[in-house]
Amino acid sequence: MERILIIEDEKRVADLLKAGLEEAGYSTLTAYDGAMGLRLFRSGGVDLVISDIVLPKLDGFELCREIRALNPGVPILMLTALGSTDDKLDGFDSGADDYMVKPFDFRELHARIKVLLRRGAPAKETRSPRLAYADIEIDLDRRHVSRADIDIRLTPKEFNLLAYMVENAEKVISRMDIAEKVWNTHFDTGTNFIDVYINYLRKKIDRDFDVRLIHTKPGVGFILAVNP
Repeated sequence: MERILIIEDEKRVADLLKAGLEEAGYSTLTAYDGAMGLRLFRSGGVDLVISDIVLPKLDGFELCREIRALNPGVPILMLTALGSTDDKLDGFDSGADDYMVKPFDFRELHARIKVLLRRGAPAKETRSPRLAYADIEIDLDRRHVSRADIDIRLTPKEFNLLAYMVENAEKVISRMDIAEKVWNTHFDTGTNFIDVYINYLRKKIDRDFDVRLIHTKPGVGFILAVNP
């Protein structure tokens, strides 16, 4: 039985989540502020985290970063009333795997939880611990990136996007491909999130180097290649 940590300061919402998830067959832990949520996570045995953003003592963004430092692989779903594009980008930058806006449909929440749990550990077990293309090197275990032996700092989502592009180097990948593999199948492809993150990567991976590696194929998608 998978254990889900619910971090929600509004008791009514926390109780509804707890009841619905336990009825669906999950074990739950509940915290009503960010500090308590972090303590419960540190106690171990958590398979997935559902967290609000506006929390007492420790907000959801900082909480997400703290959890990511402790466990880079645990799925984190942010469930919040904050629904602007900037809020979502901040959530993904802090390490969230998925983002839902209140009010929500429990059936959709359950579907997203199943996807996150299913896509968690197995893919990481079969992945090589190191990836490389041209002069880019990625250490998946340490989550370290360098190009031409120069260290490059990436946010969690930038790291995941680059890793996916390196794994598929010299192949054109569509926005839908990225949505499914980096943001799971529930990512809202109607927004420009993917283009925003591609631009973030270009600034960090390409801007200070003579050879550009990230290229746009108009109407198709993107490709990581020396000679596109």
